[in-house]
Amino acid sequence: MMRGHKNSTSLPAAFLMLSVALLIAFASEQITPRTALAQPASRERPGAQDQDDDVVRVNTELVVLNATVLDKNGKFVPGLKRTDFQIFEDGAEQKLVGFTTEETPFAAAILLDTSGSMETRLTLGRSAAIRFLDGLREEDVAAIYNFDSKVEQIQDFSPGRDLPARAFGLRTKLMTALNDAVLRAADDLAKRSEKRRAIVVLSDGGENYSRASSDKALDHALQAGATIYAANMSDTGPGRDIAGASILKNLADKSGGRYVESPGGQELRDSFAAIAEELGHQYTLVYRPINRARDGKWRAIQIKTQRPGVTIRTRKGYRAPKG
Repeated sequence: MMRGHKNSTSLPAAFLMLSVALLIAFASEQITPRTALAQPASRERPGAQDQDDDVVRVNTELVVLNATVLDKNGKFVPGLKRTDFQIFEDGAEQKLVGFTTEETPFAAAILLDTSGSMETRLTLGRSAAIRFLDGLREEDVAAIYNFDSKVEQIQDFSPGRDLPARAFGLRTKLMTALNDAVLRAADDLAKRSEKRRAIVVLSDGGENYSRASSDKALDHALQAGATIYAANMSDTGPGRDIAGASILKNLADKSGGRYVESPGGQELRDSFAAIAEELGHQYTLVYRPINRARDGKWRAIQIKTQRPGVTIRTRKGYRAPKG
């Protein structure tokens, strides 16, 4: 009886010990991969967001629009939702695949014309650049370029709010490479991580030396998602260069920016303050075009909203990839 009792107790004990050992072995095999899977899951939100942002920037099948919505008084209209917008490409309605409204930092490239026609206006151009820098927020960055027969970057993208000393030693030269300057700034902005990007042109609009055409410069700006703001630095009045003004207006209009008529005074100050404000408070809309043809043709874009009494500014279109 004692032997039988001993056997009856040792068998469950052995079985229990074997079960525990198996459980431990099983757990050691299973916990590691589960933990490895769980760790990325805990970081999934920011990681996925970063991935989405990268896709938005580099995927040529997606079109990203930064839209400014203004009321009758020219003030930003907040609180609009995804369902408030409709996007049309060449008249065909598109489906939104991304929408953000958050206030976000922006990167700006300031282009200061130092060509011969700006000789008497260079001081005014520098003052305009200072005015724009004064309106930036702490998180915004700006780079400074000057252009005449060539384009030079005199300050890399920086949160600094002062013009570099080099800007005050600039002298005007004969020719004007405006298109090349826009193209260079657009390509530099395309490398930035900021979602909002702007090119601020301080020029009389003359163009006589660029290797790039106006269309090519504009295409690069649109591909970079850069909005162009152009301030006409030429003298106002009957003798104003109409062709130069037309060039500046075209760059601003097609990129969804604004053309500033006055080279100085309160109007310029107010315009620059409004530009800095709208760059930080735009709506970003993303869609995948229905038309997938890689034909290099221009695609016209229009954004509509049911909200009455508002104006929407965004780029007028883009050129489809070719090949």
